[in-house]
Amino acid sequence: MSEKRYVLNPAPFVVPTTDGKLIEEHVGYASTGTGQYSLAHMVAPPQWSEPHQTPQFDEITIVVRGRKRFEIDGDVVELAAGQALLIKAGARIRYSNPFAEECEYWSICIPAFSPTTVNREAE
Repeated sequence: MSEKRYVLNPAPFVVPTTDGKLIEEHVGYASTGTGQYSLAHMVAPPQWSEPHQTPQFDEITIVVRGRKRFEIDGDVVELAAGQALLIKAGARIRYSNPFAEECEYWSICIPAFSPTTVNREAE
């Protein structure tokens, strides 16, 4: 019997968080053992933020609803529903949702997101 050329993931891996953010990895290390890329669905609550980081992967963010703020190498970029952003590996980034409504978005990381390559700074 030959190896299947697909991976069915019946449910995402829900990443444990302590800041109220929902992270559901549909494809990646934790969910499918995929290292080339990862795909996650996320919901950031109002007034959410996380520490700066300098990931060793490219990240594409697509906002579905709400808004999200990015501090990228000193620039501030705000994304609204329907907009997408590519941030290249090595940029110093801080993600936040300083707005009154939650922000729902999808994230694609190439190579896959990993806690060892995200390089989060201490707050």
